[in-house]
Amino acid sequence: MYFFKLNYKNIAFLLILQIKNQIMAKVSIVMGSDSDMKVMKGSVDILSEFGIDYEIAVISAHRTPELLDSYIKTLENKGYSCVIAGAGGAAALPGVIAALTSLPVIGVPVKSTISIDGWDSILSILQMPSGIPVATVALDNSKNAALLAVRIIALFEDSIAEKLKEFNANLKLKVVESNKRVKEQGFNVADLDIL
Repeated sequence: MYFFKLNYKNIAFLLILQIKNQIMAKVSIVMGSDSDMKVMKGSVDILSEFGIDYEIAVISAHRTPELLDSYIKTLENKGYSCVIAGAGGAAALPGVIAALTSLPVIGVPVKSTISIDGWDSILSILQMPSGIPVATVALDNSKNAALLAVRIIALFEDSIAEKLKEFNANLKLKVVESNKRVKEQGFNVADLDIL
């Protein structure tokens, strides 16, 4: 009969296996209004490109706080990896979500029609109190929010990590092509190692 010797290394290994098996490549995209969808579609596009499952929920932190509370509290048990939350104006949604879950929350400030040039949204999401972190991306940049979610998931999902390496390699190729186009226009282009 084989006995598995329990020590701190073996316990840590078992915990990592358990965590890895529980984490799935699923992201919740939450927005306060359907008018935010035009901005949040960037997240949908990136997650789809990486083959990551997502679900969209339109829930207002101000108008439907009970619904938000019950929805967010179900995500961990459903195997979600993180939440992308887009909000404009007072932009309380990402912060309230972060207060309700231990999942990573990525906030997308949305420039709304009543916005102060987007600064109200940016500062509302960015200036969270200590202990309630929200990762904040640039105004209306839900693509970067999704890419941050991809990077989080890539820590535990090897197939996503491989796709991320390929994505980054393609970004490098775009820079190479940009330099070539500038050079073709007759300009003196720097001699870079990537060329």
